[in-house]
Amino acid sequence: MPSTPHRALRALLALCTAAGLASVAAPAAHASPGSGPTAVVAMGDSYISGEAGRWFGNSLTNSGSRNGTDRAWTGSAYDPSRVYGATAGGCHRSDVSEVKSAGPIASSLINLACSGATTKNVFRASQGGQVFKGEAPQADQLAAVAAANDVRLIALSIGGNDLGFADIISTCATDYIVWYSYCHDDQQDVVDAKIDGVMADVGRSVDEIRAVMSAAGYAASDYRIVLQSYPSPIPRAAENRYAESGWTRTNTGGCPFWNADSDWARDSLVPQIANRLKGVATAKGVQFLDLRDALQGREVCARTSKQVTSTVPASATTSEWARWIDSQSTQGLVQESMHPNAYGQQALGRCLALIDAVPTGNRSCRNTAGTGASGMYLTTG
Repeated sequence: MPSTPHRALRALLALCTAAGLASVAAPAAHASPGSGPTAVVAMGDSYISGEAGRWFGNSLTNSGSRNGTDRAWTGSAYDPSRVYGATAGGCHRSDVSEVKSAGPIASSLINLACSGATTKNVFRASQGGQVFKGEAPQADQLAAVAAANDVRLIALSIGGNDLGFADIISTCATDYIVWYSYCHDDQQDVVDAKIDGVMADVGRSVDEIRAVMSAAGYAASDYRIVLQSYPSPIPRAAENRYAESGWTRTNTGGCPFWNADSDWARDSLVPQIANRLKGVATAKGVQFLDLRDALQGREVCARTSKQVTSTVPASATTSEWARWIDSQSTQGLVQESMHPNAYGQQALGRCLALIDAVPTGNRSCRNTAGTGASGMYLTTG
């Protein structure tokens, strides 16, 4: 991690950027509802595509395997395609993404989600949907998947980029590192100004998915849509293991946020978005999976988790489950910041498997302290 705020700021300003092309090959075979290989499909943005799946916790070591945290390490070089496949640098569909970590819940586990995607990248092209990173809109990709498989569940994570998650994170971190001011008041105004329109577009995304499935011959009872919310990647102020002042949150922890901004993000912003998404799910008659507390105690800088060192190995039971802000930009890409890492994604995959077994009703998914993904459990609500 760096010793000056300027290097940190340069990396933070790059938080909103992503590069590279990705492609999804549609199966050529033809199936129909109730026949062919069963499939579960992930759609949406980086929180479900698998962004940050490269990492097993966070380590200050910048060489080699980074104390075993860097899954792209080959023994002599770094190869992100080992984790992200052909989408390295682009959609970042990791090999441990939520749907890939859900276990044998279907014959095919298909990931159409793409890091950086907005609702307009979900809509069909005929309905104003937009190509993203060289790919057709996700609803158009879903049409091919639905024709070749018996799709029975579609998990959707969308809306965060429409609200400007990356900009919010960058602004709050910059206010901590450079301006020594709070971000929550101004950023709350930004969210409030956007959220009604964003939620309308999330609802439209659900409608677009239904239109595709109907056109492919599916009845409403043939499949389920699960709309999910976002987990908080940072802890409350009282649960942060680093002092608010000084440079430890920036240079050591990778969580450069003031206490007031941390509490706002954890207890106001994330719940606000979750509650509004739940409202969309209710209005559209789909299931809701609440992930706001899924990383509780496992967030970046959480007091009850540890960084990986030469003497503290990477572990799903002790390591952080979210990617820090690598302010030195010497480890991977800045776009991976503030996303569930490999441990976090495996945990979210367990949440998906659990709600797959629950045919109706909304659920929240939480973790059990001191356990890995196997300790995830659902609560009603």
